[in-house]
Amino acid sequence: MLTAAEIAEAKKRVRYQHANVLHEHDDSVRIAYQWLDAQITTKRKLRLACPLKEIIEIWGGRYVASFDVEVAAEMHPRIRGTYLQFNIRSRFTLPSDRRLTNITEARTQDYLLTAHHIIQTYGRIEP
Repeated sequence: MLTAAEIAEAKKRVRYQHANVLHEHDDSVRIAYQWLDAQITTKRKLRLACPLKEIIEIWGGRYVASFDVEVAAEMHPRIRGTYLQFNIRSRFTLPSDRRLTNITEARTQDYLLTAHHIIQTYGRIEP
């Protein structure tokens, strides 16, 4: 589990693309980290048209700011790149629900992970 101190240090290291930086909650960073951790990395950078944060929010059941995703990526040893251009496969992996077990704020808000969303968004399901 990522500690508050580790998250605070990572927030200082991120080179944000925008001047007005708003973080939601440390658990939002933890949710984003777990989602990124389940993804398969590549040599090439992903180029997404839709906000990655929305995909992570639906899986984690909680609001996640794009800045929180940037912090999670900064902390992750295998993730490279900037927001929306990370080195992950475009055929995303649906992370296991076990990844959310110790994250208190996970699945506390009204984000619905539907079968339709899973089919449209994910190419693989984590065992």
